This record gives sequence, structure tokens and C-alpha cells, in this order.
Amino acid sequence: MKLVIVDTGCANISSVYFAFKRLGVDASISRDAKAIKAADKVLLPGVGTAHNAMAKLQQAELIDTLQHLQQPLLGICLGMQMLTAHSMEGDVACLNLIPSEVRPMQSAGLRLPHMGWNTLHSISEHPLMRGFSVTDYLYFVHSFAVAPDEYSLAQCDYGTDFAAVIGKDNVAGAQFHPERSGKTGARLLQNFLEWQL
Repeated sequence: MKLVIVDTGCANISSVYFAFKRLGVDASISRDAKAIKAADKVLLPGVGTAHNAMAKLQQAELIDTLQHLQQPLLGICLGMQMLTAHSMEGDVACLNLIPSEVRPMQSAGLRLPHMGWNTLHSISEHPLMRGFSVTDYLYFVHSFAVAPDEYSLAQCDYGTDFAAVIGKDNVAGAQFHPERSGKTGARLLQNFLEWQL
């Protein structure tokens, strides 16, 4: 299987690479449009701000490439937020692959960023969520989130509910860091590797 991790220049790429290596997959890290188009699966990582991340995709001339992929595409953390239509963080247009919006978290007085371990609820039957339960803990670090909507595959509660996993057609995203979430995070990555459209 050819798995390409899009080189967004963010700090967590090597930990994502090694998370797949532990699953027996030697991913390539690339910002080459041809390599990305030729992949069986594409992973979009991201940390930092939506504005900077989208600017890097623009500079690398990858926006059109990512918008027209037919194979499974998974965004993680900020990579998930970049899959949506718009982020209020810097008022930036995103890839518009999933018509949701990223907004500041309404944490009901809980400290932001939402940082640490939390559980999921409202878990869908999507192939990415196979084997997940409400007792699984995953690692989050974020201050912006997607409100639950018809594209939510799982939700998380931190003051109010937000979408922890989203999906539409060949595209999905996880707000948590699977590469930092132990065996549960590895399950999401394994499900992604096995996801058939």
C-alpha cells in the first residue's frame, strides 16, 4: 500500500510517520502533487493555526490536488479542521471537502486549550470507528472545534459537545492526535489503512 503523509511542514509529521511504521506501513512524506495523487491513502497532518497551514498548502500548490483526491484522505488535529469549509481561527477558507465550520470552543468555563485525555460518545458505524467505545481515551490539544452536525462520526464533550471525528465520502478527520493516543489511536490509523470505499 502506498501511503503518503502530506508534508505540511508541521512538527508532528515524524511522530505520525512512526505511528504508521509501528503498524508495519512505511509511509512517504511528500509535498509532490504527483506522489500524492498516486497514493492509495493520503494523510493530512497539522498543528498550529489554520491560517498558516492553509498558506503552506497554497505555497506548495496542493489545494487543488487535495480537493480532487478520490482515494481515502484522513486529516488529523488541525488537518481535520483544514478539511472543512471555513475556520474562524484567522477567518480563513479551508479545503471545503466537508461543509462544516471551525469555531472557538465553548468550554463552559473549562480551561482552554482542551488539552489531555477525553472520551467519545455518539460513535457512528463508519468503518473508521470500528472497535471504538465510550470508554476509550484519546489525546486532544485544541482551542477551536467543529460543532456536531450531520458529518460527525463521533463526538466529545468538553463543556459542550464538539465533533471529534468527521467524515463525508472519501474524506474523514479526527480532532484528537492518534499518534499520541496509544493503542486506541493506533486503532484509528489501522481502520484508516483498512478503509475501502
